[in-house]
Amino acid sequence: METVNDKRRTREIRVVKRVLNVNERMAEQNRRRFAEKGVFVLNVMSSPGSGKTATLQKTLERIMPEIKAAVIVGDVSTTHDADRLSVTGAPVVQVNTDAFGGDCHLAAHVIEKAADEIDLDAITLLIVENVGNLVCPAEFDIGEDARVVVLSVTEGEDKPVKYPTMFRLCDAALLNKIDLLPHLDYEKDKALGYIHQVHPGMPVFEMSARTGEGLDAWIAWLKGKISSKLKAQS
Repeated sequence: METVNDKRRTREIRVVKRVLNVNERMAEQNRRRFAEKGVFVLNVMSSPGSGKTATLQKTLERIMPEIKAAVIVGDVSTTHDADRLSVTGAPVVQVNTDAFGGDCHLAAHVIEKAADEIDLDAITLLIVENVGNLVCPAEFDIGEDARVVVLSVTEGEDKPVKYPTMFRLCDAALLNKIDLLPHLDYEKDKALGYIHQVHPGMPVFEMSARTGEGLDAWIAWLKGKISSKLKAQS
């Protein structure tokens, strides 16, 4: 016999499935729209404080104006990250989720509306800086071409196995703040081992957004991904 709690749990599962199904359809619409415009979409995710914004700022400074880029920034509130990224000259659209309940992720329909504020004909790369969280953003396809996760050495080595969905679904990981390693009791090899335990063969770029160390390899990977999409569509 199904209990009251079982019925409630079943209803919750059905609601979640409906939400994800609607999001998936919208994500596919976004993907077709971006493909028609020749825009490569990069979804960048991490926990708060990983150095995600600093990494994107340095990345934009290195690739622009060779690659014309724009950014959609997701945060629960404030425009702090958008303000930092706007100094690169890239068009930036801020999305604050506190306007609709303080969501811990950006969904496909939010990206659709934010993209309406960007001249997609004028860019090749659209970067989405997702809300800082290692759980929710991984579950929502937004119509991106690639996903990357930023993990800093100031976080625990076991983050990849504690939040496996994020690392399993991303295409690459950026291990940031390596300039701090001499000052921390952080076992880098253990962190790399956990990443590859969850996602064997996943590219991991060891870098420091502060010093610029390791950025060249990461940017080369990104440029290669963009070039591959453009060639496939030509």
